[in-house]
Amino acid sequence: MSSLEISNSCFSPETKLPLSPQLVEDSASEPSRKSGHGNHIKVECVASDILAEGCCCLVSREDVDEVEEKPKDIIQFSAKKLSVDEVSQLVISPLCGAVSLFVGTTRNNFEGKKVISLEYEAYLPMAENEIRKICSDIRQKWPVRHIAVFHRLGLVPVSEASTIIAVSSAHRAASLEAVSYAIDSLKAKVPIWKKEIYEESASSWKRNKECFWAAGD
Repeated sequence: MSSLEISNSCFSPETKLPLSPQLVEDSASEPSRKSGHGNHIKVECVASDILAEGCCCLVSREDVDEVEEKPKDIIQFSAKKLSVDEVSQLVISPLCGAVSLFVGTTRNNFEGKKVISLEYEAYLPMAENEIRKICSDIRQKWPVRHIAVFHRLGLVPVSEASTIIAVSSAHRAASLEAVSYAIDSLKAKVPIWKKEIYEESASSWKRNKECFWAAGD
């Protein structure tokens, strides 16, 4: 790539439109028509963007993507039905070549009993705080871009999603490992309770066997 010295004369005085790269290069080589110093900036000749009236700057599209797309942690608890497509779209990035997902769904049986739905409750302030800690831990361990953790509350019928975790990264290894870590950590650390509702009208509250914070109950 070639570097150019570009002045305020990069706009055509007749049309007020940006000059072509060749015309910009020609005008940049001429002395400034204003005060003896001009207002020059050095840029890479890649693609043209207008930053302000009277100034044409050539910038890299990749550099703009890097600036505009900061890493995001998206956490949501909802009583509404979760959508895998919607959650995965939240973490897609042009900077990434992989999106890894975990989707936890309600299965229809437990220890020989027929399950018709699960009911979830959470202590929201603590639950959100713990998930943010998990996201922070993930970022310290793997080079990931965006993280989304969605958990449904209330009744979740058989085959519907109760948990969706999505992570994007440049390469698949980081996002795959991060998703596995996220669900294991969520089960162990986040205060979420579930009640199994059986076909014969009975029900039973359960806690995750990995859950250390309720081990003394």
